[in-house]
Amino acid sequence: MIWFILIFAFLIIEALSFNLITIWFSFGSLCAFISTYFTDNLIIQIVVFTFFTIISLIFTKPLLDKFINKNVTKTNIDMIIGKIGIVTKEINELSPGRVKVSGKDWMAVSNSHIDEGKKVRVLKIEGAKIIVREEEM
Repeated sequence: MIWFILIFAFLIIEALSFNLITIWFSFGSLCAFISTYFTDNLIIQIVVFTFFTIISLIFTKPLLDKFINKNVTKTNIDMIIGKIGIVTKEINELSPGRVKVSGKDWMAVSNSHIDEGKKVRVLKIEGAKIIVREEEM
């Protein structure tokens, strides 16, 4: 009976969230519910629940992510990733510097020291700062 309740509890949570958070637990609960027809052993039912939840998560999440995130539109800010910029204020490991990329000034961080005037490549954006590495000449 508990597995039957859990199936619907997880489905209700899933319906309210729209984020594919508990669908795998619903499937695991369904498998555990089916296992009750074969055994009364709760440990075996929990193992069935855990096994099928993990298996369904491993095999379906990557596929669903492809379909769900298929139409992600890059914003203008994403367009600077991979671009070359010029360091306008020295960057070091302990404090951010400044970089000019595509005519805009950005706070920039790097895992290495980069002197003012050097060329850098934008690796990614984290909040209001860009992550850069020195561009080899």
